[in-house]
Formats: sequence, C-alpha cells, structure tokens
Amino acid sequence: MLQDYQHTLFPYAYNILGSVEDAKDTIQDVLSNYVSAQKEGIENEKAYLVRSVINQSINAKNKRKTVNYDSVWLPEPVATEEADKSLHLRDIGSYTMLILMEALNPKERAVFILKEGFGYSHEEIAEVLSGTVEQSRKLLSRAKGKLDQRKRGAPLTNKTISAAILDQYLHAMRKGDIQRLENLLSQDIVFHADGGTKVNVAKKFCTGIHDVSQLLVYVFDKFQREFTFEFTMINHEPALLFFLGTKLYGCQVFSISPDDNKIQRISTVLDPDKLKNMGR
Repeated sequence: MLQDYQHTLFPYAYNILGSVEDAKDTIQDVLSNYVSAQKEGIENEKAYLVRSVINQSINAKNKRKTVNYDSVWLPEPVATEEADKSLHLRDIGSYTMLILMEALNPKERAVFILKEGFGYSHEEIAEVLSGTVEQSRKLLSRAKGKLDQRKRGAPLTNKTISAAILDQYLHAMRKGDIQRLENLLSQDIVFHADGGTKVNVAKKFCTGIHDVSQLLVYVFDKFQREFTFEFTMINHEPALLFFLGTKLYGCQVFSISPDDNKIQRISTVLDPDKLKNMGR
C-alpha cells in the first residue's frame, strides 16, 4: 500500500531537490520510517507523508548547499513525453523553472512550489512547514522577488512548433551555418553545460548570440557529428537526446520564447550520473 505513494510523493521531492536519485532516496527513507513509526494521532496518511517528504527534502537540499561547487550544476532531467497520461509527471516543474529556483533557499523553494505548483493555501503551507501564515507569505514574497529578477516568461511547450525549430537548429549545426543558427537564437541567449565530475566540457557557461553560436558549432563539429539525435520533452520543454548506438551521451534542453520562437536558454546535461535514468 505504501509503495503506491512513490509516484504521488515524487514531484514534491524532485521539485525541491532537482535530482531523481535524491528524490527517490528521500521518499524511501520517509516510507521506511513511517512503517516503524507510531501511527496514533495521524489522521491523514497522505498529508503526513507529504509533509515528511517536503521537510526531509528541505534538509537534504540544505546539506547539498553547504558543498562548494566550482562548476555549473543543472537539474537531473526527467522525460515528460507521457505527462498527459501520468499525473505525477504533470506535476514535475519545468526545466527552466528548476534552474531559476536554484536562486532560492530551500524553504523559499518549498513554499513557492507548494503555493504555485500544488495550489496549497498559506494555512496549509504553515502546517506543512511547522510555521505561521505570515512566515509563509513572507517566504513566497521573497521567492517571487528573486525569480522576477531572473525569469523571462513562460517558455514554449508546443511539441509541433518546438520540433520544427529544433529541426532547423540541427540543420544549421550540420551545415556549420552560423547565420542560420543565429537567426534561431535570442540576442541574450544563455548556455550552460554540466559534465559533473566525470565529463570535461568545452565550456560550462556562455552568453550572447555570437559567442554561443560559435561555441555550438565548434562543439558539434568536434564532439557531436557522429551522434544521432532524438527529439523529446524534458520537464515539459523541448529537448534533444544524443545517442551513439544505444548509449545516451547527452541531453540538451531548450527554453524557447513563445513570442518570437527564439531559443533563450540551452542547458546541456552530459553528466552520466544524471542520464542513467533516461535512454532508450
């Protein structure tokens, strides 16, 4: 019976942690502890487990924040191609939003996710976090203030339009056509690459249409020309998976403006530890 909660609890843990493995570990710990816990006074089992997962996720996120990272860190991608058929996938945060939420502290992130993602009231959030309504309101206000300084609006999620744009993107890359590529990018495009500790990347961070287009063509020519590319949706945003045979080597997630169909952000995940839950 408790295993039925795995899918229900996953979006809560993952949206806070940005890691599939950490989310699964957190949920497993909570469920294991619940089995041996005294059940007196627990009137709503689901609410109790959600509360436990959220608070344990906050603690885990705080611990990870104490580690010094001298490189780009990107969330672990989750395939959401089948989100229409799966409730727990529908609740997964967009890739762009997960990146932006790295600017929040774990409690701000939890409040923002519960209020904006799951529709919790401030009274319910206060109960989950063992705080007050006023604290919840202040945390949400701070979170929105930080995010408003960084976000550009909701990205494009239409699969048909996105697939057509990425088809043009790949064509420009294969031809080494800088001009055609730049026509697809926004002027202030941002590029990130996360190879973790196992893969050296050509460049971890790059901005600006000229520098990013030059970098993309260089990387494609030197490292990606032999790959086959597969279009998919990752965290509700268009993405390309890089395969050599059946082995997955990379995942590139694109944030595309719905206003002018320009690519605003490219997030490239090359860390094999973050790709092991994906693939064919």
